[in-house]
Amino acid sequence: MSGELIASWVAHAMGGKVVAGDPGRTFDSVSIDTRTLTPGALYVGIRGERFDGADFADKAVDAGAVGVVLPSRRGAKAPAERAVVIEVDDTTVALQRLAREVRRASGAKVVAITGSAGKTTTKEVAAEFLATRYRVIRNRGNLNNHIGLPLSLIDLRQRPDIAVVELGMNHAGEIRTLVGVAEPDVRVWTNVGEAHLGFFESEDAIADAKAEILEGAGSDTLLVANADDDRVAARTKSFAGRVTTFGVDRAADVRATDVVDRGIEGTTARVSTPVGSVVLAIPLVGRTNVANVLAGIGVAIAFEVPLAAIAEKTASLKPAPRRGEVLKLSSGITVIDDSYNANPTATKRAMDILAATPKERASSKRIAVLGEMLELGDRSVALHEDVGRAAAHAHVDALIAVGGVPAAALADAAIRAGLPHASVRHCSTSDEAADAAAAIVAPGDLVLVKGSRGIRTDRVVDRLKAERG
Repeated sequence: MSGELIASWVAHAMGGKVVAGDPGRTFDSVSIDTRTLTPGALYVGIRGERFDGADFADKAVDAGAVGVVLPSRRGAKAPAERAVVIEVDDTTVALQRLAREVRRASGAKVVAITGSAGKTTTKEVAAEFLATRYRVIRNRGNLNNHIGLPLSLIDLRQRPDIAVVELGMNHAGEIRTLVGVAEPDVRVWTNVGEAHLGFFESEDAIADAKAEILEGAGSDTLLVANADDDRVAARTKSFAGRVTTFGVDRAADVRATDVVDRGIEGTTARVSTPVGSVVLAIPLVGRTNVANVLAGIGVAIAFEVPLAAIAEKTASLKPAPRRGEVLKLSSGITVIDDSYNANPTATKRAMDILAATPKERASSKRIAVLGEMLELGDRSVALHEDVGRAAAHAHVDALIAVGGVPAAALADAAIRAGLPHASVRHCSTSDEAADAAAAIVAPGDLVLVKGSRGIRTDRVVDRLKAERG
């Protein structure tokens, strides 16, 4: 493969056939969305829950697509006079097959990361470490599902040395599909948590689904695994390849000791590895990010990135947007924007950051704005109550819980655990919470904002930035 997407090669890779147009036509990119499609693209008509992409073939060509991929017997209705038409049995499977063939032809090494939390940060950290020595691409944003991952892997036509991608899931079998597409040389398993518990009967069931990252490995495949997570450790004992462990609390190949939590200033730690030890200053907030950095180091040393380069790069790491960003507003208010997503364990760890950050002055407040955590199933109320108790134990000065019944349960549990009733408020929406937060913040305050994406706690951050930034 020269890096070009030639119609005949694409059709063969997809298991389909060119039914109209020039088989020698080349495509500049691959798209599934007519709204973002660029001229010269190959449009793949994916069938979704609420629409059938094949119905938009004409619109795609009008937008500049020079090829379309459609289900069998749909090609006859395509604008064949203006574009190459490829027919396949299943357009989603065809996209995945194309990505796998591009991946195989690229010659690149692939690092794939999964886990209940920390996937994106670990991806970014590992990619930053590797980029000190190699040409690296990573999947854009969180394009980590059965459609997003293939679109990211098609970028391997750029011929990088290494691709670092994350694999997401909320049902059993999804990681298996993604591993089959990516065929990773290095697999990283960050942890098992409560995320997506609404789709599984237990955390053990989540662990079993995540364990699909172990499948299809050869003796040369490397697994970087969390030694501190019992469910991960139990399932990696039978891995077919090599294993590098990372951790803080237990013996591990890559281990952090002498960890000092400096609140919003990050952490420091001594890290021992099979190739030596190094002291790191980690600007990312919270101990969970220590584990993410350790996982990244496990990947980097496998590719012989020097520890000195790792230490230098660590000192300049920045969080992904809305994943622990520390925003120091001009009004003197500091906001920890962790509004991208949330689960109970991560939310409790985020409140540890509040507790570890010294107050600027005696009158300064630590304020937690906590959005409802979604997809927790029958245990949702109990898990929210646990977070409420953690907020009380963290001695926050004000708590704003956002969302429905589970958020109300969080607020009530915080009061029962000792927070004054006047310091706790439950808001049904993030707009209401933004009003409440804006009314109580003052210079010197530290505000943590965290919640599941569907609750839109990012609106609270944006309001504070607009009014106090």
